[in-house]
Amino acid sequence: MTTNKGSQVSGSEVAGTPTSTLLPPDYRPSEQEEFMNPLQVEYFRQKLLRWRAELLQESSETLESMQEESLAQPDLTDRASLETDRAIELRARDRERKLIAKIDAALQRIADGTYGYCEVTEEPISLKRLEARPIATLSLEAQEAHEREERLHRDD
Repeated sequence: MTTNKGSQVSGSEVAGTPTSTLLPPDYRPSEQEEFMNPLQVEYFRQKLLRWRAELLQESSETLESMQEESLAQPDLTDRASLETDRAIELRARDRERKLIAKIDAALQRIADGTYGYCEVTEEPISLKRLEARPIATLSLEAQEAHEREERLHRDD
């Protein structure tokens, strides 16, 4: 694998402390740059940290909201509706909890210098794919092959 060792980020930097690489405010990764250069690494690190913070904020707001609401509704229909809403909200928060774990794993890949490279082929994952799904661990081709394989085994 040809990772850019100069772009590695230490564990303390992953936790959210600033790095020595400052991003211009309008920076966007480009195919014309060296893949996973320090600017690209910092761009994706900040993107992941912002996404993680948003998810944690939503989770806190959900907890506060659930603590304020009372299940002691006199009307059975109102109570059933509230319980259904809570169940849906809790399922969404569970999905977000799993997403936070994937974000943490991506931040760890940044720290160890493997972020942006396919786990199967060790080839670079396209910047467009990383922009759309910054937690991606497979290139588009490897992901498609994985999904084809899953469909074959699911049909058995």
